[in-house]
Amino acid sequence: MPTLCLPDDPDLGQLRKQAKDLRRALRAGRPEPVELAAGLGAPADAKLSTAQLVVARMYGFPSWPALVRHVGVIAEHRRYPDRVAPSDDPATEFLRRACLTYGSSDGDPRVAVANDLARTDVWVAAACADVEALERLLAADPGSATRLGGPHYWPPITYLAYARHDSTLTADAVVGAVRVLLRHGADPDSGYLWHGLTSPFTLLTGAFGGGEQGQPAPPHGPALARELLRAGADPNDGQALYNRMFRPADDHLELLFEFGLGTGDGGPWRRRLGAAVDSPETMLRKQLGWAVTHGFDRRVALLADHGVDLVAPLPGWGATVGRTPYEAAVTSGQFAIAQWLVERGVAAPQLDEAQEVLAAVLAADRATVDRLGSGAVAAARKARPGLVVWAAVQGRTDAVRLAVELGWDVSALARSDTPGDDAWETALHHAAGAGDVAMVRLPLELGADPEVRDHRFAATPLGWAEHFGQTETAALLEAR
Repeated sequence: MPTLCLPDDPDLGQLRKQAKDLRRALRAGRPEPVELAAGLGAPADAKLSTAQLVVARMYGFPSWPALVRHVGVIAEHRRYPDRVAPSDDPATEFLRRACLTYGSSDGDPRVAVANDLARTDVWVAAACADVEALERLLAADPGSATRLGGPHYWPPITYLAYARHDSTLTADAVVGAVRVLLRHGADPDSGYLWHGLTSPFTLLTGAFGGGEQGQPAPPHGPALARELLRAGADPNDGQALYNRMFRPADDHLELLFEFGLGTGDGGPWRRRLGAAVDSPETMLRKQLGWAVTHGFDRRVALLADHGVDLVAPLPGWGATVGRTPYEAAVTSGQFAIAQWLVERGVAAPQLDEAQEVLAAVLAADRATVDRLGSGAVAAARKARPGLVVWAAVQGRTDAVRLAVELGWDVSALARSDTPGDDAWETALHHAAGAGDVAMVRLPLELGADPEVRDHRFAATPLGWAEHFGQTETAALLEAR
């Protein structure tokens, strides 16, 4: 079993240094390294290979060569798209602006196409879905269908999947372009690792769009995704699922289920990266956890209809980890989903007193809280100190009032994207950024500190309101 998590974007040089440092510690007879190396040889005569094996096993790999192979795969596929600098080369600059540069500050990327770049550059032709140019360029040089190039060192098909510069592209152009590229050998499972993180950004990820900041989908993304799936792209795409889970629309899931989502071995990326990529089952159970805690009842039903376990503890994020779907639902205030689970045949587990209090507070059920008593309330405060934030996210004003009355800190820091207690922001930050005037007034009325700074951006609630262009909440906070 691993005792450490491999660092994000691991560096082989640093791992080699770690092994050399460990060898010196072994030879010096330091207790902890000797214990780690138990059974692998005499510490006083420890070889570098012994220390390397210890390092590999600490990170969950059976051998040093296995760890080296894993790091090599990451090095081969990692990219840093956000670090690509502007270029004087028109084709390179066009591609930089067209893909993964969605803000207006860089200007209109279409100005760089004025010189008919698509006629001579296969990567530009792919991004522009120029079928005629692709046919001609690939006929002259078939190998260019898989050649890496452009600012992100991608094959042409990846630029097609991630380009967002032209909303006027037709479905025929997009489908025609992907078919030409696939016919000439493009890999439907192409992708890259953002900053070396082990959640691949594949062609399907690009086709479905979405993400934490709501990045746009490409023109005719569903048609592009369907062509890729028909060509054999693995439907178990964890990053695509993650990017689209923040909104209740389920068209992406329906399409992926049509092509086998949740089945198989996880595809080529899991074969490359092993357990660093979630299994198909874990991917879907994470989706269930998000859907349960965010009230996405249709998605819960869709996942259940495709065999996702409604009983076992959940993986995922925040306070839901290790909870059953029912427990996650009631302690997140999603009582309709909890009732649906019972109607679906899930036996409601016996909640502990802290869980009962959390559910009662979110339901603004003072009678139940009084029945459970002060000890249970104290246990609930300890278990979820940031409950006020989640109550505010859901717009539950009565729950916010009751929580503060029961001793929860109105200025507590917690996550606002999921029910968890990482010290991110306060209820006032969330309400200010969301433009919720009533929910800004309420924490202030209850004694919230308007000058408190969040722990991610070191900004005040007023700063959040200004950043998100919320003039009403900004004015209210300025007045305070």
